Amino acid sequence: MAENPVVSLRNIAVDFGEEAVLQNLSLDILDKTFVTLLGPSGCGKTTTLRVIGGFLKPSMGKVYFDGQDITELPPYKRQVNTVFQKYALFPHLNVFENVAFGLRLKKLPEDEIRQSVLEMLELLGLKGFERRGSENLSGGQQQRVAIARALVNKPRVLLLDEPLGALDLKLRKEMQTELKRIQQALAITFVYVTHDQEEALTMSDTVVVMNQGEIQQIGTPEDIYNEPKNAFVADFIGESNLFDGRMPKDYLVEFAGTEWPCVDAGFTPNELVQVVVRPEDITVVPPIEGQVTGVVKSLVFKGVHWEMVVEQAGGEWLVQSTDASQPGDLIGMRLDPDEIHIMHRCEEASAHVQQE
Repeated sequence: MAENPVVSLRNIAVDFGEEAVLQNLSLDILDKTFVTLLGPSGCGKTTTLRVIGGFLKPSMGKVYFDGQDITELPPYKRQVNTVFQKYALFPHLNVFENVAFGLRLKKLPEDEIRQSVLEMLELLGLKGFERRGSENLSGGQQQRVAIARALVNKPRVLLLDEPLGALDLKLRKEMQTELKRIQQALAITFVYVTHDQEEALTMSDTVVVMNQGEIQQIGTPEDIYNEPKNAFVADFIGESNLFDGRMPKDYLVEFAGTEWPCVDAGFTPNELVQVVVRPEDITVVPPIEGQVTGVVKSLVFKGVHWEMVVEQAGGEWLVQSTDASQPGDLIGMRLDPDEIHIMHRCEEASAHVQQE
């Protein structure tokens, strides 16, 4: 992985009238990586993409490409191409001519255009579709043509704005794998926008979690999932139990009416904290063996596990287990110290936060 970023955003602000869409946002995107901007609708991720692409000029801050200031550079002069959710293929052109369009604008030799287009179609799994009309393609095939059209121009960075949003679930999953394969095969930078947590975790080298125009956390998918920095990230990425708690001392946290050994340190004595427990990390045991006990309120089969809501003196727990306990059953719950994640209490309570 390259040390130097290919794209750097510094103190970017974007205002739409009275509304601040991005607020003092800074971000480094390393070369040849798959970076996903993840967050709910309206968090500023697409606006960030448009700033990188040159479609939107920030009201404050600078955009750098390989260390050079490109803030004033128009889109067509940037080594960046974009694939939008609406593929915008030319309906009067076949697949070959759709992909070749940008190369013809550059007035490249016909032999070079043909070779480049055919190589890109083969990479995208579209060999043999050259003469197919774009209106006769499936949604997935249209998306591949749009990506091929963007990539054939050999950009250093490809921006993808929720390009899988119009596809059905099965095709989305197939294309997630395909996009990661293409990115690795071409060894270029992909910057991908989505609100789908699973999509981000599946494809990315780096995930940038955003909310209300600000970056909440940057990290690998594993870091984002296992070590969320705040309650928003914990609640947005996967299922979580969020509890209010207190750190009596290092390596000991109190929540849900019980003291638990943990692996966290560096908090002040009795500091108020928030505690994240993932549902799949909870071990269901007989009541006598549990660190806490609770009564199963509901049970839902999820295909690979059962999901239970368990009522306990400290609040409700969401538990995922391969063994089913029936509503009304009293169960015990255990947690290993490294399955308890402690955060400074700095976010508003979410729907899953339990009050002591």
